[in-house]
Amino acid sequence: MIESVGTPTLYLSFTAFVVVMLAIDFFGLKTSGDHKVSTKEAAIWSLIWISVALAFGGWFYWYLEGIAGPVVAKAKSLEYLTGYLIEKSLAVDNVFVWITLFGFFGVPPQYQKRVLLYGVLGAIVLRAILIYLGALLLAQFHWILYIFGLFLLYTGIQMLISADSEPDLADNKVLKWLRGHMRITDEYHGEKFFIMRDGLRFATPMFVVLIMVEITDVIFAVDSIPAIFAVTSDPFIVFTSNVFAILGLRAMYFLLADMADRFHLLKYGLAGILIFIGIKMLLLDIYKIPTGIALGVVGVILAGSVVASLLTSKPVPKTPPG
Repeated sequence: MIESVGTPTLYLSFTAFVVVMLAIDFFGLKTSGDHKVSTKEAAIWSLIWISVALAFGGWFYWYLEGIAGPVVAKAKSLEYLTGYLIEKSLAVDNVFVWITLFGFFGVPPQYQKRVLLYGVLGAIVLRAILIYLGALLLAQFHWILYIFGLFLLYTGIQMLISADSEPDLADNKVLKWLRGHMRITDEYHGEKFFIMRDGLRFATPMFVVLIMVEITDVIFAVDSIPAIFAVTSDPFIVFTSNVFAILGLRAMYFLLADMADRFHLLKYGLAGILIFIGIKMLLLDIYKIPTGIALGVVGVILAGSVVASLLTSKPVPKTPPG
């Protein structure tokens, strides 16, 4: 049996809220037309999404205090805040991959926001399914937490080792398969994903980029969702913290797109967070690290890697002789 503070009414209300926010985002995309999102615009939207997520946390505390008392309200609200911070932190690596993808495919800046909007929609649906399945498995098999812990530990170590390497998109198997099984135009056609040419349907590079964006989110969801289950087994908290982090991803991308090199040590921090969460999971039946301490550790690691990045410059790769 899955234990959760989430009721059908809460789930429906939250889903309706998300749909409204996405509709506002989509409507804003339509009315603003094709344009490159400025750093100022991205910063404003990032602040809006973070404020909405924190406001929900405040409302969540108030709601639980009224039905379960301050002790439960404090514990569950702290779980939500910790889960949100973890998901928001790990989402940064997702953003870095998007930057690489858009650079590789040469996506014009004014078209990028459309791809990311549909990417966010797909990510929310995908994660809702994965969270539900994860909660069902944990309710039946407690030992899966150890599998999650080992996986996160391994992933963190791998990220630490390959922090300075760039993904090789030219050799990507999915990209090769798409190019071998679909008719794809060489040029962009505005924001269109498909066009008709000589009676045949062709995909544009925009569609290929969208597929790659969705696939990268599948990969990152496999890391981030188990990480939040290390903090809470409540699927409602896992779902809401995930969704709020995802809703702000588009704004985060445009905020970091022009300054990714300034945060060159951030991946080391993200690797440290994954390793810490993996260890926390493996120690769950020996010593349960309090949620407040976990929140502090994640915050310190994230802030430390950001500050260290700003205080140091990224090494310039050496040009081979000759």
